[in-house]
Amino acid sequence: MKKNILIVVDMQNGFIDGALGTSEAKMIVPNVVNKIHSYIKDDDIIIATRDTHNKDYLFTEEGKNLPVEHCIKGTKGHELNTDVSESLREDSIIIDKPTFGSFELGLKLKELNEIFDIENIEVIGLCTDICVISNVVIAKSVLPNVHIKVDASCCAGVTPESHNIALDSMQTLQVEIVNRGKEPWIK
Repeated sequence: MKKNILIVVDMQNGFIDGALGTSEAKMIVPNVVNKIHSYIKDDDIIIATRDTHNKDYLFTEEGKNLPVEHCIKGTKGHELNTDVSESLREDSIIIDKPTFGSFELGLKLKELNEIFDIENIEVIGLCTDICVISNVVIAKSVLPNVHIKVDASCCAGVTPESHNIALDSMQTLQVEIVNRGKEPWIK
């Protein structure tokens, strides 16, 4: 049986309106919710990741380079945005990842492909230039013959400029970029 997968990357309070929140991240929430609903309607597989840190975050390699506590397990910042969370199905797969890319996500994609013969993977979320691109590379590495696309209107980067650089990089990796130029902050 063929299936498609939607990967919703780190749509957490910490990246939307918390310690690392941006106005662009806030603006994509309605698009992300609509995208999730389109996958629910088609009965496809939905995976959501959560950036997950512990209280020792500032002593980690990432914490030394980005000394802003965020997405600490057990805090509001770690939780998925309410609108996003309420849009997910009960059988949605949630993966807590301790860093930008998720090794566990790669293993789960490989496992799902053995069961369902995955046809397409679509990746959306935050931040385009860090966690989205990292997980796209993992998906492309694990399933190199599966079509992968990124919906630019459902992603936001640390800055609009770095968002665009990441989209260019993913396109170079033979990832289809859709809705580019339709990001909600572009007038």
